[in-house]
Amino acid sequence: MATTDLPNGRSSRQTTAPGTTGRPTGTGASRPAVPSRSTGAGSSRRPNGAVVAVKNVFVAESSTFYTILGITLFLVVFGVVMVLSSSSVEQYAKTHDFFGAASRQGLYAVLGVPLMLVASRVPARLWRKWAMRILGAALALQLLVYTPLGIEVQGNRNWVGFGSFTAQPSEAIKLALALGIGAIMYVKRDKLEDWKEIFVPVGIATVLPLGMVLLGGDQGTAMIMLILVLGGLYIGGARARHLLVILGSIAVVLPFVTMASASRQTRISAWLSGCTDSNQYQDLCWQPVHGMWALASGGVFGVGLGNSKAKWSWLPEADNDYIFAIIGEELGLVGAVVVLALFVVLAVSMVKVIRQSNDPFVRTVTGAIVAWIIGQALVNIAVVLGLLPVLGVPLPLISAGGSALIMTLAAIGVVLSFARDLPGKGRGTGASGTDRSLPSNGFAPQNGTLR
Repeated sequence: MATTDLPNGRSSRQTTAPGTTGRPTGTGASRPAVPSRSTGAGSSRRPNGAVVAVKNVFVAESSTFYTILGITLFLVVFGVVMVLSSSSVEQYAKTHDFFGAASRQGLYAVLGVPLMLVASRVPARLWRKWAMRILGAALALQLLVYTPLGIEVQGNRNWVGFGSFTAQPSEAIKLALALGIGAIMYVKRDKLEDWKEIFVPVGIATVLPLGMVLLGGDQGTAMIMLILVLGGLYIGGARARHLLVILGSIAVVLPFVTMASASRQTRISAWLSGCTDSNQYQDLCWQPVHGMWALASGGVFGVGLGNSKAKWSWLPEADNDYIFAIIGEELGLVGAVVVLALFVVLAVSMVKVIRQSNDPFVRTVTGAIVAWIIGQALVNIAVVLGLLPVLGVPLPLISAGGSALIMTLAAIGVVLSFARDLPGKGRGTGASGTDRSLPSNGFAPQNGTLR
């Protein structure tokens, strides 16, 4: 046993056990260093702050994923309920079945939600690899509209029918176009300054599907596709001066395309006149006027779910294009504002995916899908409020319609797949093994880190 003097004048007793090599024990003994666990050669234990930071990254990204998923599922269920409420009277008058339209919408939801979940498991690199092939397949489906399988609905030849089954191929083109634009922007990510490198391939990929949809007379869908393309290009890093040239070209061409149809001319004329002519009220203004009356009769808290008067054959397309009017009538201003708030939160959550990603493909596709879903929702609501002429654009996730619901859910599944990959931070090339080049439009990751 040995005694060691300490600096403060006190002593410490160190005991050496028999048969040992002299390792000290006791009150003043120093503990041997314990080798730290490592994940690889030459690595050391991370500070506690680093561990906390990694945990915070995973929590933030997980919350984004589940926020998008939760809002989507809520809007789908809410849409089925509102389709039942808004369509029950007319369905009974036609088929003596109150639940006909709601049953079909529920079936579409049962098909679309699993498709969304499956799409959410597909890695971003596979979406990029198959993007142009998906676009080609969607264009092939659109060609069926001009075969004997094509069906004309309210003057628009934009449907195909297989027996009792009908589908709208232009809805598939929206998602395919978002993926195609994303693939082009990824390949051209180092050539954003050269407008030819960007807008020649994007123009080819855009003009063909737009022309096919316009040939069928569906200008509303074509306008949503334009919003989608512009949103994807902006988020993908296209230069503002180039986008201004595109917007100027659209502003020049759009009036000629619009006035090429006599039906569109009369609708726009009625909208510009404010529907003051009694003859127009009986024809073109019947739908927008009764839509406004439905909203006005709802007040702040509404007349109650299922108690709408407009759905009693007063408001055409009450379960589709004008379902927001029934929401305002039955649930009032409060219900309408809640729907708007849910779309805002959905948009903010998707923007978080854009800001947290370092992949040009992910940013572009997500930006295009945000522009598509939120832009279409705003257009639909603006039509119901009388701010735009009637365009025949449904409210995403809520209006009746199988093709629109299923493809919108598939698009959200793509965004969910991007959000699920975001926690893979730390690999040399980002979450999906792709390039880390950053756009110059303010949507780059903050300080190069995930937040």
